[in-house]
Amino acid sequence: MAHNEPVTVRVARVYDVPDPDVTAVLVDRLWPRGLARAQAPFGRWLKEVAPTTELRRWYGHRPDRFGEFARRYEAELATAPAAAALAELRTWAAAGPVVLVTATRDVDHAAATVLQRVLAGG
Repeated sequence: MAHNEPVTVRVARVYDVPDPDVTAVLVDRLWPRGLARAQAPFGRWLKEVAPTTELRRWYGHRPDRFGEFARRYEAELATAPAAAALAELRTWAAAGPVVLVTATRDVDHAAATVLQRVLAGG
């Protein structure tokens, strides 16, 4: 992929089967409830890129905290081990389309959406 081509990264719920021609990566720290690993519709799990347990618990998926959550999460992404995992995601995204898979119901207020924005350079 040339440097001037946009990186294609989108977010999908774990229960939405991603396109088989993309790299699908679970980006949650916890494995999704009710989903057997053998039946997972994605091939990779990169839990190190997910928010820390402490940040995830503080956020509690409360939309009124999303702005502050996003700020704190972006700061976490600059530190180990998240920074190394983010670099790995960037490599995959440079090679072709990537789907960030999450079990979160509210995708608009999810860590995966913050991660998508970071990967897009915004």
